[in-house]
Amino acid sequence: MTSDDFRRNAILGQLPEREYARMRPHLRLEQTRLKQSGYEPHTPIADVYFPLSSVFSLVAVTDRRIAVEVATIGHEGMVGLPVYLGAATSPQASFCQIAGETARISVADFQEALSGDGALHQLLNRYTQATMVQVAQNVVCNSTHPTDARMARWLLTTQDRVGANDMLMTQEFLSQMLGVHRPTVSETAQRIQEQGMMRYSRGTITILNRQGLEEMACECYRIVRAEFDALRNFA
Repeated sequence: MTSDDFRRNAILGQLPEREYARMRPHLRLEQTRLKQSGYEPHTPIADVYFPLSSVFSLVAVTDRRIAVEVATIGHEGMVGLPVYLGAATSPQASFCQIAGETARISVADFQEALSGDGALHQLLNRYTQATMVQVAQNVVCNSTHPTDARMARWLLTTQDRVGANDMLMTQEFLSQMLGVHRPTVSETAQRIQEQGMMRYSRGTITILNRQGLEEMACECYRIVRAEFDALRNFA
């Protein structure tokens, strides 16, 4: 692996060379597995993750262990934002929803990288803003928009993170991410599939018509996408 491969992450990719060089020896490449935990609720966060080809979910968890997705994190961002904001734990949880490569760094080494007043602070401030927009927009979306539009938004967002048309995904997982019952997911997926937007077979979703999905998705997709596009062009 070359030093530039970690630069596939938008935050790491925009660091000035000198600042990145100080951080680079502490980054470790990891093949993140499906459902692998980033951190658990009310448990000390040990590591920070910068996804390269993996995608993580940030979920709110109730006392009954019901989890609802509030944000997704891919190569545009970082898993472990509470650490940057000065917290050692979080009431939320994060886990891998799409397996792939991830750059991992210990909290101690990450905090050392933050000890100087460099570009990492500026990038993470901007990333915090984008994440706040994503969380707020998801709240609006889940409470006001039809399931078809929400699923189209989620599929587009996930494809943006993965950079491929094929995604491993079970209906059970989709129901958790969309906050609806599994029969509703099945009916919604069938409608979208009948319109030729996607194909679902044996746990794999294949995007067939991205333009059609963009027309079906609610405005939440475009609002959040614009925030993260701005982050990628922040430097």
